[in-house]
Amino acid sequence: MSFIVVLIIILGVAVGFLSWFVIRIVAAPRQTKAIEDQLKQGHVASAIRGAKAMVAKDPHNGEAHWLLGLGYLSDNKPELALMELKQVGQLGEFGPDFTEADYRRQIAALYERFNQTEEALKERILLTKLEPKSAMNFYEAGRLFEDRGNTDVAINYLLKSIELDQRIAPAHHQLGLIYYRTKRPVEAKNEFELALRGNPDDYEAFFYLGKIMKDMKDYTGALLAFEKATRSSAYKGRALVERGGCYMSEGSLDKAIPELERAVKCIKDESGPEALYGRYFLAMCYEKQRNLDRAIEQWEKIYSKKPNFRDVAEKLSEYQEYRTDDRMKDYLTCGHDEFLELCKAIVQGPLGLSIRTTSEISNGVDIIAIQNDSEKWLGAKKMPRLVRFLRVSDMLSDSAVRALIDQMQTLGMIRGAIVTSSSFLRSAYEFAENRSVELYNKDQLQEMLLKTQGLGSGTR
Repeated sequence: MSFIVVLIIILGVAVGFLSWFVIRIVAAPRQTKAIEDQLKQGHVASAIRGAKAMVAKDPHNGEAHWLLGLGYLSDNKPELALMELKQVGQLGEFGPDFTEADYRRQIAALYERFNQTEEALKERILLTKLEPKSAMNFYEAGRLFEDRGNTDVAINYLLKSIELDQRIAPAHHQLGLIYYRTKRPVEAKNEFELALRGNPDDYEAFFYLGKIMKDMKDYTGALLAFEKATRSSAYKGRALVERGGCYMSEGSLDKAIPELERAVKCIKDESGPEALYGRYFLAMCYEKQRNLDRAIEQWEKIYSKKPNFRDVAEKLSEYQEYRTDDRMKDYLTCGHDEFLELCKAIVQGPLGLSIRTTSEISNGVDIIAIQNDSEKWLGAKKMPRLVRFLRVSDMLSDSAVRALIDQMQTLGMIRGAIVTSSSFLRSAYEFAENRSVELYNKDQLQEMLLKTQGLGSGTR
């Protein structure tokens, strides 16, 4: 009798287990499919509840953890998603609906999201072994190797990616960045061009392509590339600054200024390098056009954000007189006719000379003059001298003195002078010391301008 009871119990347990197994085989896929459908339809909360129920019934169900992880991702809870996917990895259970490759791609992306680059790289390397024909796997691994500073290995992975798929634009882009940073402009240019064939909206590639062509002095090509880069809000400000730089290199200040003005208007971070360089280049253009009010305005804005930026402090100090001395302001900013009258007033007044001829030069005026008739030098013959007036901001070196002497020799003169709105380097003073050339710097010019009150039609 007891034997029969035991047999019945055993059979009951077997039937129950078999029923549970059959139900699991039949019901689980249906439940999984239902959760997948809910995720596709955007019913995230329902999907998460269903996946949690599956995990509660069977904590060792890898697919349930997988679905729960996807649910958390859809619900913008990446921390919880990563915890669930780690459970999947520990269980090592994959299936036809989520392969090991799918799992490793997803968890690698999550590791990157949380700056766990080392873990992400391990997953990407495993993917290259699981799917050795996938160009994207090698690209992702190469990109992460570059992020970790292992450039040589990164290049090898990227080249393997391109070998598998010549049209893989991201790999060409990444390789172009590496070549650019490692000073290989020809190879970088080629890679960026290949990247743009596959992705014409790669604005970063356009930006760096423009940088390379600008360095090669291909300003026409650079301007076109930078113009396309301005379509991206991330690169618009930087690209406009670079376009302004191209026009400055070509000497086209009238074209450079609008580009730089657009740049400083669209850049939001006033302390960032784009804003600082944009304003600095804009000030340079204004200074060269002798629009000093606007140049000083830009220097002051730069100084308020970064006082030690390049030579901004020196520029503001240099033009201090401009803001307090109207006659120095006239000298630096007035038109050609008025400037000539100021120079003539200095020659006739403080220098005590009589003017013979005048001629316009770059950034200034040359005046040939002789001693006044009232001046008697022991009856000696009056010797003409060449007086050169310059409106420049840079300190003058010995090359400026040499240029004056060359012109004096051409004209058959032995005496000369340079009057500048800036200063002279030591090399200029040393070269002029034993020669018949007098040098008048900014401070001396200011004194002479004060003595010209009432002289010349262009003075106040």
